Amino acid sequence: MRRARLLCALAAGLFLAAFARDRVDIWIDDTRLPPLALASSVQVVDRNSALLRAYTVADGRWRLAVTPDQVDPAFATALMAYEDKRFLSHSGVDPRALTRALAQALWNGRVVSGGSTLTMQVARLLEEGTTGEVGGKLRQMRVAWALERRLTKDEILGLYLMLAPYGGNLEGIRAATLSYFGKEPKRLTPAEIALLVAIPQSPETRRPDRHLARATAARDRVLARAERDGLIDADQARAARTETVPGIRKPFPALAPHLADRARRTDPTAQTHRLTLDRALQTALETLARETLASQGDRLQIALVAADHQTGEILASVGSASFTDEARAGFVDMTQALRSPGSTLKPLVYGLAFDEGLAHPETLLEDRPSDFSGYRPQNFDRQYRGTIRARKALQQSLNIPVVALTEALGPARLLTAMDKAGMRHEMPQGQPGLAIALGGVGVTLQDMVQLYAAIARGGVALPLRWQANARHEEGQRLLATTSAWFVGDILAGLAPPPGAPQNRLAYKTGTSYGHRDAWAIGYDGRHVIGVWMGRPDGTPVPGVFGADLAAPVLFQAFARLKPGLDPQPPAPPATLLVANAQLPQPLQRFRSRSAAFEPAANAPAVAFPPDGAEVELLQGGLLARVEGGTAPFTWLANGAPVALSLRDRAVMLPGLGAGFVTLSVIDATGQSARATVRLR
Repeated sequence: MRRARLLCALAAGLFLAAFARDRVDIWIDDTRLPPLALASSVQVVDRNSALLRAYTVADGRWRLAVTPDQVDPAFATALMAYEDKRFLSHSGVDPRALTRALAQALWNGRVVSGGSTLTMQVARLLEEGTTGEVGGKLRQMRVAWALERRLTKDEILGLYLMLAPYGGNLEGIRAATLSYFGKEPKRLTPAEIALLVAIPQSPETRRPDRHLARATAARDRVLARAERDGLIDADQARAARTETVPGIRKPFPALAPHLADRARRTDPTAQTHRLTLDRALQTALETLARETLASQGDRLQIALVAADHQTGEILASVGSASFTDEARAGFVDMTQALRSPGSTLKPLVYGLAFDEGLAHPETLLEDRPSDFSGYRPQNFDRQYRGTIRARKALQQSLNIPVVALTEALGPARLLTAMDKAGMRHEMPQGQPGLAIALGGVGVTLQDMVQLYAAIARGGVALPLRWQANARHEEGQRLLATTSAWFVGDILAGLAPPPGAPQNRLAYKTGTSYGHRDAWAIGYDGRHVIGVWMGRPDGTPVPGVFGADLAAPVLFQAFARLKPGLDPQPPAPPATLLVANAQLPQPLQRFRSRSAAFEPAANAPAVAFPPDGAEVELLQGGLLARVEGGTAPFTWLANGAPVALSLRDRAVMLPGLGAGFVTLSVIDATGQSARATVRLR
């Protein structure tokens, strides 16, 4: 009878235990878990997945996505050894740890250890719950059991790595290593690991940027435990304790801010934006931009674009020297601003002229005062060189020859070529005129780099791309291969700025009207870089020239890109490499459309003062000089003779007063030239 009662009691106990277990299982399975898909910082990465820029989550916290395989394995080992030795074997709650914690509390009369597992800590962090209250602890246990049933250990560890608090608005190990150590968590020292294990236990009292001594002491306790448990030896522990704990937070990477913002605007839902940029080069060129402006006026700004012209990938894009500099309007992306390109469009004009058979690098052009249907351009220095080879005319950036070529081509032909190159352009006065060749059009720095990339690729345009997943698009042929090579060969013969390496960089500078924009764009056999300098509001910068200001920066940018230049390609087989005398007759000397109405090649020209100039009278009169023509010369002022039968080309004209005067010079053959100037 007694045995029967014992059996009944045992059966009832087993039944109750099974019933309780089932009810607990149902209770755990019915647990409503907080969202497990954590909001993380939107991040912009470079071509090698290196972080360029990150953005805080909605509540202003830094929480960067990370997985266990992206963290030094030694961290997980140290974390589990210090926080939860049986993490890999328990089911969310460790009875032994809870029992030990309860016994220590009863024995010491205070809480010595919490007994929380890593899974329970994840449960608390997910719900932002309390740690000490009984109800809160029971809720953590329930959620921990539920998490263990629905997630793998790696997934739970991954949640901890993203949620662990590290003081202030730092959440997760990746935010902590970037802020405290300035690096990713893939490779960590024992001292760094110990600090990262210690801080989450009391994040606000152990954050090293505010409580350095407490943080150091907590780190050393973790190191002592790691040494005791055999994770590190005595020498490693001793060396780790000598490492300085960082006392300040480092700023999060904020490279390429303009392009990063553009990426977010392009795809607002993407969590990660992968760009074609190279972080090391982007850093180097942003540093160069800041250094360049350090000694300049407080309103001057700079922008740079570097690209691989073989692939079309932009490797660096610097929209301004400082994104947050309001005085310089640093928030404006000057790689996308429409600005006058000055003389940097001239290589395209020459390339098109070579294409059309209008000229060859050895063709003779005239650099004399000219009237193009009322448009009378002057050279930048108001001097004229007379008859000059096309090669030298481009290298010296003369205005008269390039306008003559543009007139022969037609301005619309130039705009069509810019369209083929994929360039956005804006005409200030609607219809294109001859001034387009001298910068009378609005273009962007990125598009100008794209144009030079097309010339560097043998005349085939290739749209530049900055998104790593963008489709590779082949552009249209812009120039014949030989024409593109001619342009590159001419530009590579340009002397480098003072102090720059004597290399064969093909480059061109430009200065817009009124000294508003200074440009320098160049390329070698693989890369192309463009530099713009000026004021974002378009106001003039007196005395600024592309050759003086932007060109040295261009050469420095190439030096930071790589130690030497990639060689330019050899001349294509069909290239006509001969002197002027061996050229076909039509190519020996350029003849414009209005050649029949132009003066003869040896006609005289008023070299000084240039037409339209304002000059000061000297004590002896006005200094005048004639070029071309046949001596002797007769000078007239407003139709009245002032100097007769002079063989000298330079003469002092007496008897002139202040005001406007029309000077005329007549040579021995009866040919004449004139210039209207203002005397003061």
